[in-house]
Amino acid sequence: MAVAGCGGYEVKNLAKTDIDLVADEVIIESRRLVRELTVKLYRRNPAELHKIPGMTIEGRVALLKVNERELDFPELQGRQGIDAMNLAFAPDYRGDRVFALVAGLGGMLRQSYGYRPEFFLPDSLNAEALATSARNVEVLVWKLKNTRRPDGSLYLISHENGGVVDNLSFERLFGKLIALQDLLARVAADADDRLITSAVHTASTVFIPLPI
Repeated sequence: MAVAGCGGYEVKNLAKTDIDLVADEVIIESRRLVRELTVKLYRRNPAELHKIPGMTIEGRVALLKVNERELDFPELQGRQGIDAMNLAFAPDYRGDRVFALVAGLGGMLRQSYGYRPEFFLPDSLNAEALATSARNVEVLVWKLKNTRRPDGSLYLISHENGGVVDNLSFERLFGKLIALQDLLARVAADADDRLITSAVHTASTVFIPLPI
């Protein structure tokens, strides 16, 4: 266990650079935002939660915390990251679309951090993966607004309900996630004195695999 020093500073932080400390804060906040998104989506799409008898929102949030690294769940057919997010918009998927979306999103973000729950001196950030993850969050926002069932209804209700945009809190939440990933990508790129590939910034309506 780390020993706290003056002002709550932990001894383990002596093995961290300023960039490590920034990355740690981004990881903590991004996970909090994914949990917030989970609650908001289930409140707007309660039928998805009821696909698992007896499941609660608290239970779903707890599942997202169960593993510090990869988010791999049998109910998602072994799919993680962007593959799990795609399930949320697959016409033939019969499972919980909210869980597929948030587990996939959380898994993709964890992948962008190299599956590290925190950073130390020997660790490094992948600027391209972080920037790509930010673009994928933008794609996710587009899909939530535009991808529809054959009958014209949205797969998941978020910003819009009944053809009316009635909840801008989703925009703010996703905006924070995008800003965090872009910030960390810039920090990583500056640390390595490199440019982020321009192709990453190309507008897309499909999720982009993260570079290894």
